[in-house]
Amino acid sequence: MIPLSNYLILGAILFCISMAGVFINRKNLIILLMCVELMLLAVNMNFIAFSHFLGDSGGQVFVFFILTVAAAEAAIGLAILVVLFRNRHSINVADLDSLKG
Repeated sequence: MIPLSNYLILGAILFCISMAGVFINRKNLIILLMCVELMLLAVNMNFIAFSHFLGDSGGQVFVFFILTVAAAEAAIGLAILVVLFRNRHSINVADLDSLKG
């Protein structure tokens, strides 16, 4: 049986990779959305690991709610991205300054 610490270390590594992706690449919106999704998946993996090792199914049920919200967030984010690309012909974050006062 795989110990709980291995799952937590893997979740922490995935979360750190996604945080590094956000800080290193702040220009491309698609990569930023992918990094946010990877953060959510890392947290979900920790929920499932704790749920399995504690013998409680509450964490697994909570993961389903998080995945539903993440899917809606991804769909809305990609829809906004498509509209921005049609209007600006770019997905560069620096080009999206039309709301600055």
